[in-house]
Amino acid sequence: MAVPIPGFVARVNRVATNRVTKPFAARLPGFGIVLHKGRRTGRVYRTPINVFRVPGGYVAALTYGPESDWVRNVVAAGGCDLVTRGERIHLTDPRIVHDETRRAAPAAVRPILGAIGVNDFLRLSD
Repeated sequence: MAVPIPGFVARVNRVATNRVTKPFAARLPGFGIVLHKGRRTGRVYRTPINVFRVPGGYVAALTYGPESDWVRNVVAAGGCDLVTRGERIHLTDPRIVHDETRRAAPAAVRPILGAIGVNDFLRLSD
């Protein structure tokens, strides 16, 4: 599977952009902070993500592809916690979903996700 955004952009975001967005990502619509435990280190990480409420849970846009560390950590653990709109929610049953129509995302967001090549999502149950 192709990674929608180049790896060097992901590295820059991990070092710089994520630190800037963390303070507000947990409160803005369409964003959240996923709390996940490292597969090897056991360390708890906080990663800002694009996330949308769907019936029965949430769906996260995999802007860096399904092989991102945070995605692999959540899948390996069988779930994670999500902080969104100031609320902490425990999520389970992570499933990677390929959807070129991006129908789980809000209609206004679909063209943006399409423009950057996002066709993969992580579906989580609450």
